[in-house]
Amino acid sequence: QLVEAVGGLVQPGRSLRLSCAGSGGTLDHNTIGWFRQAPGTEREGGSCISSSDGSIYYAESVKGRFTISRDNAKNTVYLQMNSLTPEDTAVYYCAAHSAATVRTMCVLKTVHSLFSWGQGTQVTVSS
Repeated sequence: QLVEAVGGLVQPGRSLRLSCAGSGGTLDHNTIGWFRQAPGTEREGGSCISSSDGSIYYAESVKGRFTISRDNAKNTVYLQMNSLTPEDTAVYYCAAHSAATVRTMCVLKTVHSLFSWGQGTQVTVSS
């Protein structure tokens, strides 16, 4: 089971950190990804991190602003979001899969049904 901490409302240009906690070893040996879905759009992958080799993938829309990391001791994955803009407003989800590569997980929307998903948390960027 994956549980995202509550997101929130943040002003443009500010930062926010999301966390995703796993239970029952959900994060162990799994590729973990952060996805987001804005109203009227498809869910898209933004940041994904491997458990095996530490590889990371970022979508162009978040590259240079977002940082994904994991703390295996705490069974938690984080998403540090900097320089937020109103276009980052969305429901953010974390997901896990045991065999996906970071690129497959973040890019291929056709495999989303194979992932274990958290419940999602709203992030709103507004002044």
